[in-house]
Amino acid sequence: MKKVAVIGAGISGLFIGNLFKRNEKYQVTIFERNSLIDLKEGYGVQLSVNSVKLLNKIQFDTLENDEKFNPDKINFYSVKNSNKICELNISDFNTENCKYTTLKRSSLIDFLKKDLEKEIKFNHTISKIEQQDQIVKITFENNEAYEFDYLIVSDGVFSKSKNLLSKNQIEPKFDDTLAIRGIIPSSSNIADKKNISLFLGSNFHYVIYPVSPDGDLNFIAVMKYQLSEDEQKDYSLFNDDIFIKKILEKVPHKNKKFFDNIGDLKIYPVFISHDFFKVKNNNIHLIGDAFFAFPPSFAQGASQSIEGAYELFENIENNTESNFFKNRVNKTKMVNNRSKFNQFAFHLSNPLTTLLRNIFLKRLVKNKKFLEGYLGKIYKN
Repeated sequence: MKKVAVIGAGISGLFIGNLFKRNEKYQVTIFERNSLIDLKEGYGVQLSVNSVKLLNKIQFDTLENDEKFNPDKINFYSVKNSNKICELNISDFNTENCKYTTLKRSSLIDFLKKDLEKEIKFNHTISKIEQQDQIVKITFENNEAYEFDYLIVSDGVFSKSKNLLSKNQIEPKFDDTLAIRGIIPSSSNIADKKNISLFLGSNFHYVIYPVSPDGDLNFIAVMKYQLSEDEQKDYSLFNDDIFIKKILEKVPHKNKKFFDNIGDLKIYPVFISHDFFKVKNNNIHLIGDAFFAFPPSFAQGASQSIEGAYELFENIENNTESNFFKNRVNKTKMVNNRSKFNQFAFHLSNPLTTLLRNIFLKRLVKNKKFLEGYLGKIYKN
């Protein structure tokens, strides 16, 4: 029986943990630095059909219908005047059993952890990684040490494990953007509560979507914003009421009253990856944001974490671990390029280029060949 260590109990770590636990050839242990998995936040995630198909392998399709939702389309609007630009039928990529899904991140995490209660060790912060022959030895700050056949690193964009392996050579960079998250009550006066609404503005866009059939709506905005190096490192800044007020004052004027109705509003700096790190040993691998973190403008963060985890599991199962990095890099580059392009297109400010963008959008959302290439190559794994 092969022993597998997973560092980080996020989406990718928990998903691959489920895959290993369901195979009698492996014994998996998940190490989490926190004392528990926080399920309080109601912020949402979007899952395209590529990830839903994989989640269904661990019975995601049995999750109660009141905990998830299947929007049919994305409606594009202008932030400036709230006029509708066009709509994209994302349901065209659905199959009978795999549909584009939105839900609370906490609901997804709760589903992923339910069968892993005995496999998760909390309060474990990694301090050293050593390898001798085909055995990986990991040591934690509490001086506990363990040996494993495989080490899977999935501890996020600020991965300490990745820093240990790379000797701090690969660091995430600030994307000159802030993410503003919140919850909109179901009682709010939102025109379309059954689909995804995407509002495009000057250096600013936001998205609203349902996370359950009759529940609250998820809100996320992305704003271009410069931070000094000291501000980027000062995490307390983003809980400071004065700083938050300063940020919200930069919201386009017509949307300021709308922001007053958003609950549990929080602001985060967006950090992304700018390069890949390949571990020389085929029994140590990175997945999720530890592998690569995207700009949040293509809604593929969770889906690619799930897809990458499944690819790694399949490669380990088939003894083709050496193929994982190259194949994942190719798919990741494709997603990253679309994410960056989306953010650029969503944030256009010149009236002429904005007009041209809207004209092209109206045509492209109806062009099946374009959609198959731009979305289909990502959604169909």
